[in-house]
Amino acid sequence: MAVQAVESSKTSVSLGPAAALSCRECGERFDLGPIFACDACFGPLEVAYDLPTGDPEALRRRIEAGPDNIWRYAPLLPVPADVADRPNLNPGFTKLVKADNLARELGVTGGLYVKDDSGNPTHSFKDRVVAIAVEAARAFGFTTLSCSSTGNLAGAVGAAAARAGFKSCVFIPHDLEAGKVVMAAVYGGDLVGIEGTYDDVNRFCSELIGDPLGEGWGFVNVNLRPYYGEGSKTLAYEICEQLGWRLPDQIVIPIASGSQLTKIDKGLKELIALGLVEDRPYRIFGAQAEGCSPVARAFKDGHDVVRPVKPDTIAKSLAIGNPADGPYVLDIARRTGGAVEDVTDEQIVDAIRLLARTEGIFAETAGGVTVGVTRKLLEAGLLDPSLTTVVLNTGDGLKTLDAVAAGPTVTIRPSLEAFRSSGL
Repeated sequence: MAVQAVESSKTSVSLGPAAALSCRECGERFDLGPIFACDACFGPLEVAYDLPTGDPEALRRRIEAGPDNIWRYAPLLPVPADVADRPNLNPGFTKLVKADNLARELGVTGGLYVKDDSGNPTHSFKDRVVAIAVEAARAFGFTTLSCSSTGNLAGAVGAAAARAGFKSCVFIPHDLEAGKVVMAAVYGGDLVGIEGTYDDVNRFCSELIGDPLGEGWGFVNVNLRPYYGEGSKTLAYEICEQLGWRLPDQIVIPIASGSQLTKIDKGLKELIALGLVEDRPYRIFGAQAEGCSPVARAFKDGHDVVRPVKPDTIAKSLAIGNPADGPYVLDIARRTGGAVEDVTDEQIVDAIRLLARTEGIFAETAGGVTVGVTRKLLEAGLLDPSLTTVVLNTGDGLKTLDAVAAGPTVTIRPSLEAFRSSGL
């Protein structure tokens, strides 16, 4: 696990309540630094905290008085206390849409909500995780931000680097959707297409980290991954705050690497431990596309091992054939009484149209996956329609226009006679 960094991993840094890095497998602890795997067992590292103690109501008031972005939760994140004053994109606090029209279509009576993260600066939830990674990159003295990406992350890194004054060089599969390629390239950093799948891109980036060419580079989802992943917790924080400081009964989350799902669960558990929400059961469901569903397959087969697959789906933002957090997703789904399900490309497109028609939200393909899986889970009796349910839309449909064929209902001459003749 060679890491080229400007600062030693043992350098004292100030990242708010972050106290150390801890191995998810064996519990070994390490000083804060640009490392991502345990030296003892090679398990993944995550941030361990000294979280605030004392009066939960005082902490709740402090959060509510904060800015309308993820920095309202700075006391719970690995960021410096003055993070809100630094140049960044200030993502987060996106809308939680009460989806009554969609609920009627699906037969949900207990309250259905869509957490719509298309409202972030680069129109996906990736702005959250990158914002946290930027602060770690600053702390460790990196000069270039990088990533392996299925599209949304590339755009988020390019934009965040431009705003924060970093250089950027991001790596993507060569055949991504055109909208995502343009959005990743427009910010002026370097964009490199790799011939192969996302898993090929990710392997290349792991090699680059150990090479002198990568010296001074912070790979947000590799050597900065423990910090980067913490950004997904803010989805859990916001959902609970927007529900009136209540846990959702059920939540449906798309799975790419699986990190978003595991960190949302971590965020919910932190809110319970801090006394900010009542401790009661919640169920977490994972959603995948059938053309890249290794976690769903393992769940249905009762396996603990997630076998890699070669992706073949229109949901390219979820097309990770060897998801790093797959085994942890299985644990969470089983522990909470949830499930992991998948849908076909045709069902994804139908779900995109359904969400647009009922709630005026144009989701990218990952959002089609979560809505499609929600419908499938309800039909199978695995989701309880009488409970409060939250479905995640993690990106904007304008990024995946190739997935949905649409156009004018009719084309007519500019006259009333032509309009009457159209039959509209």
